[in-house]
Amino acid sequence: MALSATMQVHAVSDVGRKRDHNEDNYLVDKELGLCIVCDGMGGHAAGEVASSLAVRGVHQELRKFTEAHRKLAEKGMGRELSAKEILRALEIAVQTVSNQIHATAQADEGKRGMGTTLSLLWVLGSNGYVAHVGDSRIYLERGGTLYQITDDHTVGKELLRLGMATPENLQRLPQGALTRAVGVHAHVQVDTMALELLPSDQFLLASDGLTGYLTDPSQMLPQLGDQNGDRAVQTLIDFANGCGGKDNITAVLARLGTGEAADARRARRVQLKREVLAGMPLFSRLDERELLRVMHVAKVNDYAAGGEVMREGELGEELYIVLSGRLRISTGQTFLRDLGPGNHVGEMALIRNRPRSATVTAVEPTELITIKRYDFFDIIRTEPYIAVKLLWQFLGVVSDWLERTSKDLSQANEVIRAEDITDAVLSEPTHDAALDPENVELDPVI
Repeated sequence: MALSATMQVHAVSDVGRKRDHNEDNYLVDKELGLCIVCDGMGGHAAGEVASSLAVRGVHQELRKFTEAHRKLAEKGMGRELSAKEILRALEIAVQTVSNQIHATAQADEGKRGMGTTLSLLWVLGSNGYVAHVGDSRIYLERGGTLYQITDDHTVGKELLRLGMATPENLQRLPQGALTRAVGVHAHVQVDTMALELLPSDQFLLASDGLTGYLTDPSQMLPQLGDQNGDRAVQTLIDFANGCGGKDNITAVLARLGTGEAADARRARRVQLKREVLAGMPLFSRLDERELLRVMHVAKVNDYAAGGEVMREGELGEELYIVLSGRLRISTGQTFLRDLGPGNHVGEMALIRNRPRSATVTAVEPTELITIKRYDFFDIIRTEPYIAVKLLWQFLGVVSDWLERTSKDLSQANEVIRAEDITDAVLSEPTHDAALDPENVELDPVI
């Protein structure tokens, strides 16, 4: 049974203690595996209109998308959709709704400038898909740790990312102002992400009426540990109201089941993959959300003993990282070295299309994490902050490689010079200066 079939959802929305109406809206479609939270903005209840249009509009677009592919499957023309196609469908749905909300606002003077945040989770099979705009948030609780997997699109967060503010002086800046919202303009930039789901994962979608009171996401772990999901979300609402309830508060908690034996094995592999990737210098600076982005394009492939991974002289486009087993690197008939778990080969293929400089084979049954060049470029193209980290780290990797190469060449030159000197000495006749007649001092005759 797919993890999507075991999902349970618990949701509460509350007006809070300072507002007279609720501009938050949420939607849960368990059959579709869809959860949405929107926090509207705009005067004269326009925010409530925007958030309502957003949840209903996106839901309608995704139902149409799903229905179209169901009909194709009934005609024998169906196929499994790729992650990119699903993420593209999410982006189109949000863009369509943004255009609709903007058109509605333009037609009504009282609704001009209205817009809404949008945080969406779509669970399909054993994968989750996220679409996000604004400062509502999605958290993932996995293995007792809580991660924020969306970025806030606010002035404050942007200043932090650009290094123009520090957490200490951020309180004096307009940090709550949104830099993106659905419907304010006809088009909006949408953050999307795909991730592999694991048994017992929990996702919390929440408006800033709750998250605005959090100094540390781990504050919510006790509530998320409550086996009663309805009580868990109500406790979160009560927490926000207890802190003042200055805004509307919405919390949607999606819980996956324990899965089957195959899911447990997959979970162990995913955890090992995360540890190996996080330990690599190239990915060591990424936060959890960014690492999840890389993990989804990092595929695991199995190689039998003697299996060829790459061949010298052939073009390649993959980086290989040893998850388990052992690889052997050779050039021609010359053995170079073996690689064990955590080691990698082929990183230069991520940035250039050049023939491989060595042949790599599996010494024993081996699992390899594979990252392809086009997936690497796609992350760089769509995630500018990840791109800066990756390219900066890549420069460090190349610098270390050049330093090691320079050191190896220097040592090789010293060995060559030493051999040349030895050869020169051995090729000349033995000459002992102490026995040279010109240097022999004779004792005087007494």
